[in-house]
Amino acid sequence: MHDRPLILGIHGLANKPPKEEKQAWWAEAIREGLRRNLGEDPRDLSFDFVYWADLRYDAPLSEDSNREPYYPARGRGPFPSADGVCAPTLTDRLYRIVEWAQEKTGRLVLDDFIIEHRLDDLWGYYEDAAFRESARNRLREALEQHAGRPLLLAAHSMGSLIAYDVLRQLERDGRCPRIEHFVTLGAPLGLAEIKHRLAEEHGALRVPYAVARWSNLGDREDVATVGTTLAEAYAPNATGVGVIDRPVLNTYRRPRGSVNHHKSYGYLRTPEFSEAVAAFLDREEAVASVEMSDARSA
Repeated sequence: MHDRPLILGIHGLANKPPKEEKQAWWAEAIREGLRRNLGEDPRDLSFDFVYWADLRYDAPLSEDSNREPYYPARGRGPFPSADGVCAPTLTDRLYRIVEWAQEKTGRLVLDDFIIEHRLDDLWGYYEDAAFRESARNRLREALEQHAGRPLLLAAHSMGSLIAYDVLRQLERDGRCPRIEHFVTLGAPLGLAEIKHRLAEEHGALRVPYAVARWSNLGDREDVATVGTTLAEAYAPNATGVGVIDRPVLNTYRRPRGSVNHHKSYGYLRTPEFSEAVAAFLDREEAVASVEMSDARSA
């Protein structure tokens, strides 16, 4: 069982419910997407979860204060898909102009504002070295625990930054885990300041050597995904693996009806993510089929 393909998730910004609850909600959102988009319902989904909110917050988010819980979406049938074209939005175009101006002046004023006031945990990640290292260690420990297993690493929001940092660090240390599919969801990796900080620590921006495939899923209305596409910003690795940017529609709604285009549950239910999971799990079925055939032959 220890060589079965595993989906490993890592959460993003802001405080979260207790780990067990958050992990169960991620798994159920993945299953809901598979049921509605593909008609599949894996009962024993191999899933593990990297939780770091307790490193930054004194207590988990209580049920009474959680404005964005997981709950099954209304309706039936597949969730909507984007048109497949990753064209820049008006916001992207405006941001690129500002990014050019920031580069010319050497002052990342807009990025500082976005990160400090809209993506606060990102600010803390760079200002608090102890927190940063502890968050990275959580993912390192999970990768070590599951060493040798085929992995789909699903990283939401700031989790994508932690994952990128860890994968680049591990390759420098000579420890390069195999990531069959790296799926980033609502990743802020296109923001100018994030790119600058990553380049300062890791050198030229590129796909980590450990990654056999990288799909970047982003709703174009999600403020965290503003800026360049990741395929523009991150070069292919030495084996030619590049980033595949896939626009999606994050349809998550809060219980009172307002939308959140950045919410993890919405990303985990998209047809594009369901397709990635199903393709990854097909490997497990193929391995099981071979093992059964070998057992019969014996």
